Amino acid sequence: MFQSTLSRISRRRRHPFSTAVAAAIAANSVPAPALPPSSFTIRPPVHPWPRRLTPHNLASLISRQHDPDLSLQIFHHAQSLHPSLSHAPQPIHALFVKLSRARRFSVLESLLTRLPNPPPEPSLVILIRAYGLAGKPLSAVRLFLKLQPLRVQPSVKSLNALLNALVQNKRYRLAHSVFKSSAEKFRVVPNVVSCNILLKALCKSNEVDVAVRVLDEMGLMGLVPNVVSYTTVLGGYVFRGDMESAMRVFGEILDRGWVPDATTYTVLMNGFCRMGKLVEAIRVMDLMEENKVQPSEVTYGVVIEAYCKGRKSGEAVNLLEDMVAKGFVPNSVLCCRVVDVLCEEGSVERAWEMCRGLVRKGIQVGGAVVSTVVHWLCKEGKVVEAREVLDELEKGEVVSLLTYNTLIGGMCESGKLCEAARLWDEMVEKGIAPNAFTYNVLIKGFCKVGDVKEGIRVLEEMVESGCLPNKSTYSILVDGISVSGGKKEEIEKVVLLAMRTGVDGDLWGIFLKLVVNLDGNAGKLDRILTENAVW
Repeated sequence: MFQSTLSRISRRRRHPFSTAVAAAIAANSVPAPALPPSSFTIRPPVHPWPRRLTPHNLASLISRQHDPDLSLQIFHHAQSLHPSLSHAPQPIHALFVKLSRARRFSVLESLLTRLPNPPPEPSLVILIRAYGLAGKPLSAVRLFLKLQPLRVQPSVKSLNALLNALVQNKRYRLAHSVFKSSAEKFRVVPNVVSCNILLKALCKSNEVDVAVRVLDEMGLMGLVPNVVSYTTVLGGYVFRGDMESAMRVFGEILDRGWVPDATTYTVLMNGFCRMGKLVEAIRVMDLMEENKVQPSEVTYGVVIEAYCKGRKSGEAVNLLEDMVAKGFVPNSVLCCRVVDVLCEEGSVERAWEMCRGLVRKGIQVGGAVVSTVVHWLCKEGKVVEAREVLDELEKGEVVSLLTYNTLIGGMCESGKLCEAARLWDEMVEKGIAPNAFTYNVLIKGFCKVGDVKEGIRVLEEMVESGCLPNKSTYSILVDGISVSGGKKEEIEKVVLLAMRTGVDGDLWGIFLKLVVNLDGNAGKLDRILTENAVW
């Protein structure tokens, strides 16, 4: 029955497993490069070198190095002094762990062909997992197929590592083919973990009905499904939006006398939240507390995000505070989401107080949160308060250029140019270089108070610093010169600066409009700009 179900799943495949995998591998195979020539000499690569070298202390020496190349040199040096060490599993495993984490796959593949004895299976499992994390699922398959030729009998651990690598990279069909062939082709009997990975692959490919049949037939293989098995199928129904079936599976878990874990509850709550059914999601959370299952950080995040989406800022803040009280640390994205909703509802002060409370408890809210609060305070004209927020919340945070631009713009808009200049100096002292927007808001601030001359000085500094003015820069200055009456030397200075940085057709139009409005004579400007235009 179980085999018949699996055969029905695979009818869409035109080739048998071995042919399909061989074709996929052949299309993606890259010959492993040879190992680079050894750079070590008779001198040990590290000092001090152990006087008495054993497999254990060699493995420890390899693991302690930060540089994977140095670990490789240590292994080769030890091998040249004591060839028998190349047979010991401990140093080989340590080297495979070090090189796998560094993704030195070409070196590892060459090692496999050069070692006198094959590495132990745990070392190869490490490499299979590394292939999966690196997005190389076919390399993982190729290595698994080499185990028997290497005289390494694969176990269920290497099978599960391969299945995981395939599912991680969305190779669901191939994962199913490997699972089907495991017993007959590789003489590996799948266990409950193997079946759970298969269930995950089926649910991810939206074949939940088939996953349910596999779940029902696991008993024929002598396997008993566990909470993870049922939670996986439950998640498949949630992904479909079939909450009625998801609740039925949840009921089956309870009927079996099992205690659902935080993941099971969270998956269920996420399904209700995605459908906008917050009341049902909260009921599940209440049930979770009744059954004495502690919510996880993800659980809180799911419900808080749903509250924010439903514009229920009060409930979101309360749950965030409850989350912190339980010892969890909300990430900056979640904090920013709550702050956004509060500010959009006009509760900027409450957003600030919430952030201050988090900072007092030693929680870093993130630069994005600081930027958001500063933006909304400036939008309401509360630049003094915005400056206080920056001073108080920036401790331990990386304040971005966006935050400074927002606050400098708010101060310029409020006519607080001296304070804007001080903030500018503070920003530069911290190594944050102003961009075109920063210069533009400062120029606009000076033009707004009628100090066009100072605005032009800022333009000169902008050009000298290598920051190219844009159309907005000149539009701001042209408007400022027009309002102030426009002095001849001011116009000439701006035109000359524009010519230094390149004048296109749009800028020609801006300056032409300025000169015509002031004295009605555009002939000279027409000639200068046309001769220097960059079309």
